[in-house]
Amino acid sequence: MVILAVNAGSSSLKLSLIDDDDRILGERELDAPDAQVDPDQLDAALSDGLDKADGVVHRIVHGGERFTGPVLIDSEVTRELEQLTDLAPLHQPKSLAALRAVSKRLPDVPAIACFDTAFHQTLPPGAATYPLPARWRERWGLRKYGFHGLSHGWIARRVPELCPELPDTVRIVSCHLGAGASLCAISGRRSVDTTMGFTPLDGLVMATRSGSVDPGMLLWLLERGRLTRHELEQSLEHDSGLAGIAGTGDMREVLRRAGAGDEPAQLALDVFVHRLRSLIAAMAAAMAGIDVLAFTGGVGERSGQVRSLAADGLGFLGVALDADRNTDIAPDAEIGGRAASVRTFVVTAREDLEMARQARPLL
Repeated sequence: MVILAVNAGSSSLKLSLIDDDDRILGERELDAPDAQVDPDQLDAALSDGLDKADGVVHRIVHGGERFTGPVLIDSEVTRELEQLTDLAPLHQPKSLAALRAVSKRLPDVPAIACFDTAFHQTLPPGAATYPLPARWRERWGLRKYGFHGLSHGWIARRVPELCPELPDTVRIVSCHLGAGASLCAISGRRSVDTTMGFTPLDGLVMATRSGSVDPGMLLWLLERGRLTRHELEQSLEHDSGLAGIAGTGDMREVLRRAGAGDEPAQLALDVFVHRLRSLIAAMAAAMAGIDVLAFTGGVGERSGQVRSLAADGLGFLGVALDADRNTDIAPDAEIGGRAASVRTFVVTAREDLEMARQARPLL
């Protein structure tokens, strides 16, 4: 069974053709600014062999409370996905635009939706519930949804493959660090806590997103016309995080400038690392311990310096890196110190393979 995985990002559309043995038969990355898929580019990619699929699987960011696992896409499912757009207004339209474009090109190939929120449906009530009035929670479905579930789900599967001697009860803190960033506490291959919440704005400092901030401060900014709702929303999503402090959301540039003595860049790095260490410890606390620390995502895979800075403050948990292994690696690889009680890995993000895995039973 050959599956075409469609992953709509912030400005691109990634296509991967995958067989039963998780081999990549072909892949393309298309420009897709402002959620617009160029039909000529898509036709060219599919005509280049990517249309030889028995099924198509789409990454959908938000499944709400309705979609807790992969689902075959039909007109009713599509309508319900469109209704969830207000829960992820920056992400859902991109996924739906890709779905429409590929379905138009491959109308007779069954399509499946996989959800970034689904992996976190196993959160216990204590982790998923916000301390808000019950009438609000019940009326509007206010809860911690969590995101990056396909990436964290891949970590839950991949780490035991890399290290088969680990028990089924292994406790993993998964660190997806990229332009968007989140952590997940994975116990027994199930999500029991995560850093993103009702929206992808919560948690870690990100490239342009703020992460967690005091809600009282946001209310204060909205009072007496200090900021409009639109200004606040735009700034929290696009002008905060690393970019808000250092003037750039590119971690490579932040590290370069900080190394050259630039104070705003150093401050941005300090804030990023402080939040990262704190929340890794929080994820470990949610599982009463940690056996494995796993880094993935663009920054997590490529920046040995960020991994080292994070680990330097986590010795009390048993985390320690081997400097040589951390510097000279080709994921998937182990980088932990040989005497460390916590094993540390760098794992290539493969949401496409996780999507294919979820899609096969339905096809």
